[in-house]
Amino acid sequence: MALTPLAAAQSLYDRFFDEFYFPSNPTAATSAGIHTYDSQLEDYSKNGVVKKSADLKKWEAEFEKEPPSDDRDLVVAYIHANLLELENIKQWEKNPDLYSSGITNSAYVIMSRKFAPEDARLKSLIDRERQMMKVLQDARVNLANPPRIYTEVAIEQLPGNIDFFAHDVPLAFVHAKNKKLTAEFKTSNDAVIAALKDYEAFLKHDLLARSNGDFRLGAENYSKKLLYEEMVDTPLDRLLEIGYQNLRDNQRAFRETAAKIDASKTPQQILAEMEKDHPAPDQLLKAFRDTASEVRNFVDVKKIVTVPSPVPPMVQETPPFMRALTSASMDTPGPYEKVAKEAFLNVTLPEKDWPADRVEDYMESFHRGVILSTTIHEAYPGHYVQFLWVQKLNSKVRKLLGANTNVEGWAHYCEQMLLDEGYTTDPRMRLGQLQDALLRNARFIVGIEMHTGKRTFDQGVEFFEKEGYQTHEIALKETKRGTSDPIYLYYTLGKLQILKLRDDYRKLKGAQFSLQEFHDNFLKQGFPPIKIVRHAMLGNDSPSL
Repeated sequence: MALTPLAAAQSLYDRFFDEFYFPSNPTAATSAGIHTYDSQLEDYSKNGVVKKSADLKKWEAEFEKEPPSDDRDLVVAYIHANLLELENIKQWEKNPDLYSSGITNSAYVIMSRKFAPEDARLKSLIDRERQMMKVLQDARVNLANPPRIYTEVAIEQLPGNIDFFAHDVPLAFVHAKNKKLTAEFKTSNDAVIAALKDYEAFLKHDLLARSNGDFRLGAENYSKKLLYEEMVDTPLDRLLEIGYQNLRDNQRAFRETAAKIDASKTPQQILAEMEKDHPAPDQLLKAFRDTASEVRNFVDVKKIVTVPSPVPPMVQETPPFMRALTSASMDTPGPYEKVAKEAFLNVTLPEKDWPADRVEDYMESFHRGVILSTTIHEAYPGHYVQFLWVQKLNSKVRKLLGANTNVEGWAHYCEQMLLDEGYTTDPRMRLGQLQDALLRNARFIVGIEMHTGKRTFDQGVEFFEKEGYQTHEIALKETKRGTSDPIYLYYTLGKLQILKLRDDYRKLKGAQFSLQEFHDNFLKQGFPPIKIVRHAMLGNDSPSL
C-alpha cells in the first residue's frame, strides 16, 4: 500500500536522521541520547569530507522535491549550512583545534551522563579512543595554511586537552569493575595522550611557522552562513546599523543606571564594588539554589511562562572532569535520552588548595548580579525551561535541529525580560544585566566588522574594551573567539528578533495579548530560526528585524 504524503514525508525525515545525520555525527548522536553510535567517531579525513558533501547533495535533492513546510525548510537550511562549511569556509583545512577539541568532546559526551553502566560506557570510550590517533593524523594531512590565530589558539588549548585525558577521563571511570576493560582503557588512553603531545609538537614546531592564512570569511560567506544557520537575510550594513543602535541604547542605560546608584562614581567603580558582594565559597551552591527557587516562584506567580515540570534542575558542584571547561553551565539530557534524564545546573567552586587571594579573585566573578543573571539564563526561564518544552515535541526535526538565535537569543532575552517584568528594582542588578548586554553588543559588531575587513583583530580587542566596557583579558578572549565563531552575534540578534516578534504578536492579539501565552507559543515551536517561529505565530513572513 502506498504511503500517504504525510507518512512519506515522515519516512524521509526518519531516513535522513537514521541513515545520514546520526551515522555521520556519532558524537551528536550520543549527546542527543541515541546510543547506537557510541563506539564510533566522526570521519575527519579528506575522503570523509568528500563523501559527506556528496551525501548531503543527495539528501538535498530528495528534500527539494518535498512541498515547502517549516520542517522541510529547516532540514534544507541545515544541509546548505553544512555544504557551505565543507566546500567554501573549510574549517577542516584551517582550524587545528577542530581536531584536538573535537575528539575531547567525543570522550566528554560518553563521560558526562550515566546513561549506561560504567563498564559499558568505558567500552564505548575505548572504541572511540582507538580511532582518535587517526583523527590527529588526518589533521596533519588536511591542514593547509591555517590562520596564525587558529594555530595559536589550538596550542593554547592543547595542555587542557591533554590534562583532560590524563586526569579527568580516568577519574570519571574509577568505579569500573571489569579488569580487562580497565587495562585496555589505560592502553588506549595513554595512546591518545601521546598522540596529543605529538600533535602539540607538530603545531608548535611545524604548522605555526607556515600558518599565514586569513580567518576572515568575507561578506559573501558571512551572509550565507547567517542565512543558512539563522535564516537571517538582512543586509550586513543594515545589521550593523541595528547593532550600533542597540549598543548606544544600552550604553546610555548603563550610564543612567550607574548614576542612580552613585553619581559621584564611575560605572566601573560601581561594578568593582558589586564584585565584593558575593557569598562565601561554601555558600555558593546554596546561593544558586535559593536564587533558582526565588526566580521559579516569580515566574509562576507572575505567569511569565508555563514551566512544564515541577522538578527543578539539580544544583551541584561541577564534576571534576568539566571544571576546566566552565564556571557555570546547564547540563540537560538529549531529547532521546531514556536513562540519564536528570538535569544539572553545574557551578564550579574554587579549589580547596588555592591561596586566599586567588579564591577571593575567583569569587568576585560570582557576585549577586552574576548569580541572578546566570540562573535566569541557564535555568529559569532560560535554557532549562526551553529544554522542558523541547522534550514535549513530536517532531524529530524540531527536537534535533535549530538555531543559536533561538537558543541563546531566548536565554539572553530572558535576562532582560525578567527585570523588565519587575523581578527586582535593585539598580545594581540592572547594571550587571546591561554589562552582559554590552558584551553581546560588542560580539555582534566585532563579528561582522572583523570578518568583512572593516576591523582588524587588534581593533576588535579595543572595541570590546572601549565600547563593550570589558577588561583587556576578556576583550582578548572574546576577540579570539570571534575569529572562529564569526556569527556569535546570535545572542543580541536573537534577543532583538524575539522583542520584535513580541511587539508584532501584541499588535495581532490586541487586548487578548498575554505574555505567558506569547512565551508558551514561542517555546512550543522548539528552537528553529525565529523566521520559522514568526511564520507559525503570526501566519505571515514579515521581517524578523
